[in-house]
Amino acid sequence: MAVKIRLRRMGAKKAPFYRVVVADSRYPRDGRFIEEIGYYDPTKEPSVINIDADKAQTWIKNGAQPTDTVKKLLKIKGIN
Repeated sequence: MAVKIRLRRMGAKKAPFYRVVVADSRYPRDGRFIEEIGYYDPTKEPSVINIDADKAQTWIKNGAQPTDTVKKLLKIKGIN
């Protein structure tokens, strides 16, 4: 089972809001997930990033691979 930390798109058309979730890579983007660990709102100024550092580090230690976008968000928050 390849586990990824990735974004799940929420919100209305042209008003995206993302949840940072841990999911099996075979699940659809907005489908089933294992755990929600935070959220990202790019529509606000400045962008709002809220990620639970403990959960993120635990999942990364257990082998979950963050996507490129999530890697950037984790780096901004100082989690890695």
